[in-house]
Amino acid sequence: VLQCDMAEYHTIYKNRKVETTEWDDIQRSIGNLPELPKQAEPSPYTPEPDVVRNKEWLETKSTQELEDLEDDSEVQDDRFLEEYRAKRLAEMKAGAVGPKYGSVLSIGSADWVREVTNAGKGQFVIAHLYKDGNAGCQVLSKALDQVAEKYPGTKFVKIVSTECIPNYPDANLPTLLVYRDTDVHKQFVGLGPFAGYNTTPEDVAFVLHQIGCLGVANPGEERKNDAVSERVKREYLESLLERMSRAAVDEDEGDTDSDIDSD
Repeated sequence: VLQCDMAEYHTIYKNRKVETTEWDDIQRSIGNLPELPKQAEPSPYTPEPDVVRNKEWLETKSTQELEDLEDDSEVQDDRFLEEYRAKRLAEMKAGAVGPKYGSVLSIGSADWVREVTNAGKGQFVIAHLYKDGNAGCQVLSKALDQVAEKYPGTKFVKIVSTECIPNYPDANLPTLLVYRDTDVHKQFVGLGPFAGYNTTPEDVAFVLHQIGCLGVANPGEERKNDAVSERVKREYLESLLERMSRAAVDEDEGDTDSDIDSD
């Protein structure tokens, strides 16, 4: 008679994912016990890639993050990184408090020197010379309201033409004067430089962008000019395509009306 100590088969394996015994394993192998449930395997450990601390890395940081890096030992030990961090932080703070406008300011002759001539070094000012009741001025004024809102880094003002220039002829209205550093940088007379009475905000923005007066003048924010440029071009193209599509539809409807009349 074969005798054995059953205790030998009841060793408990405590290091397994599911606690079991040698005896249970034997019974499971011959089908007397169900298989153990499968256990989810933990995801393998993947170490995070090392962050390269350089100029490009600092440029991705916000103002608060740059301030927090002041006590970072790795940045402090690198003279270039610390100097660039301090420079970048100063530039961003300067840009944050820079002039922001966002609307067309109505001014009189007494305000001209303060709001236009002395607007600030490097600051573009777009001055709209207008008169109430002038159809062209109404078209341009509506477009400028939207452009000023979209591009708050550029200052827009409007003034009655004869308050700005005595006896200024109505035939020259509307007129846009582009000022920078006390000088007239560019002038536009009438709606011809834009799209006539079909002028849209996108037309105005595109023309102003061509002479470089829609953008960011604040230190440390020059990179945003690329984004401004892309936006102006994209919106102008979209507006142009929409205008062409609308004109094509109007032409088709006109041809249909002509065919009906001929019948």
